[in-house]
Amino acid sequence: MSEREVQSSEEQLKPAGSEPTAKEKMLKGSAWMTAGSIFSRILGAIYIIPWYGWFGSDKLQANALYTKGYTVYSLFIMIATAGIPSAVAKQVSHYNSLNEYQVGRRLFKKTMLLMLGLGIFSAGLLWFISPWISQGDPRMVPIYRSLSLALILIPVMSLARGFFQGYQDMAPSAISQLVEQVVRIVYMLVATYLIMKVFNGHYELGVVHSTLGAFFGAIGGIILLVFYYLKKRTWFDTLADSSANVLSVSDGELIKEVIYQSIPFIFVSISMTLYNLFDQYTFQPIMQKVTNFTLDSINAQYALFAGNANKLVMIIVSLAIAMASTAIPLLSEFVTKGDQEGTRDQITDTLELFFFIMLPASLGMAAVARPLYVLFYSYEHLGIYIMSVSAYTALALGLFSLMASVLQGVYRNKIAIKYTVVGLVIKLILQVPLTVWLHGYGPVIATGIGTACSGILMVRYVYYEFGLDLDRLLKRFNQVTVFSLIMFAVVLAIVFGLGLVLNKYSRFMAVLVLLLAVGGGAYVYAWLTLKTRVADKILGSRAGSLRRLLHVK
Repeated sequence: MSEREVQSSEEQLKPAGSEPTAKEKMLKGSAWMTAGSIFSRILGAIYIIPWYGWFGSDKLQANALYTKGYTVYSLFIMIATAGIPSAVAKQVSHYNSLNEYQVGRRLFKKTMLLMLGLGIFSAGLLWFISPWISQGDPRMVPIYRSLSLALILIPVMSLARGFFQGYQDMAPSAISQLVEQVVRIVYMLVATYLIMKVFNGHYELGVVHSTLGAFFGAIGGIILLVFYYLKKRTWFDTLADSSANVLSVSDGELIKEVIYQSIPFIFVSISMTLYNLFDQYTFQPIMQKVTNFTLDSINAQYALFAGNANKLVMIIVSLAIAMASTAIPLLSEFVTKGDQEGTRDQITDTLELFFFIMLPASLGMAAVARPLYVLFYSYEHLGIYIMSVSAYTALALGLFSLMASVLQGVYRNKIAIKYTVVGLVIKLILQVPLTVWLHGYGPVIATGIGTACSGILMVRYVYYEFGLDLDRLLKRFNQVTVFSLIMFAVVLAIVFGLGLVLNKYSRFMAVLVLLLAVGGGAYVYAWLTLKTRVADKILGSRAGSLRRLLHVK
């Protein structure tokens, strides 16, 4: 590689001096991460259609077991990764911005053994304590143990993704997410079909093999990341050879630094799992105390909000998570350079993009709750309404996820932890009265209020600390809110009108309604934002291609 090419490669990785270039970086990175996250989430929801049906009359029980298993598994993933992949992305970006690529490479290699050790420890821990965390339900033990196998591989895979993100190269992370999901789903669908339909096995065995799919998915994700690393190895080596080599950082200092930076990532990441775990371990006893419902009935209601609704709502929440993954390394670069103005503008751009995407996504999902739920789960009156309420709370979940990452990207770790704790405390206070009063709706609303409070407090802190352009932000927010509400009314009218003439229990009709409602709503929102030039202000030059595609002047 020539000297000019090396210099060009370095410049691509360094923060740009102008706002448009920084915005383009964010949009490109967000596009990759959003695409990977959205497609993997959609696949993770689509498989439910056949999987759910193959369990027949045991479908809600199977889904309840599956959901409980994955909730605990999510907690152990946090233990196994310990927030280190995100911290590595942040620190690699930090050292790259100082032209110390060699240090970032060394940090990645030294952390790999640590992650493998954490994975083995977490897998063994989950395997052995499975009987004690099963809440007296022996069906959960083999489910937890099948999930423990994936914990050996997940930390290494997550670390590799963090390394690429540190170079602001989001494609490997995004594509590996998709490959991981495809392999996992293929295994679980084939295994479930053979067990339930070919061999007429018990639904518990079907769930065990469904959760075992996580192990095979992780293998697929790692293979793809290894391929990308080998493909880019020469480029990494060239950048490392061109390092300034001014900083002298020992291996011990690197590991200590990463662990210190990982602590807030651990806590903030684990907080969403804590919300879900609190639902899992309190919903049943509260309902048994205040109602006469059977255990199967309570489990079925739990599956409606914690499993069915949550799986679909997380599709749009993943949009915010994708933006957060892109924002962290960008913000880290600005802070490293001491660019206060660049940091302020980057946060403002990120918030604008968040509201531009998340407001219509959240309201749109609420508007199409009925046909969407029917498509994936069949008609269930209570499930549809819980899903609609959950869709509204997605905005709060997304804002919390985004702002927690923003605060960590600008090294305000203690503030991120402080406001995360505030949200969790609010959730704890509201959980019992709301569950007693609203049953299955209660935990959903308590989570929404808790995360909304955390997110708003974080935005307030960032405003005062970095002097965000509040007038600009409020103007965009108000415009996007009005357009989203117009879109919401249009979609709701389409769903209601078609519901009067089409069979609302039919999956085929649900697909037809979704195509017309989503297509109509998306066009209305795009037309409004393009016609008023709001999209141009947020998306930059990318709005031009949309304008030509939709013939909007």
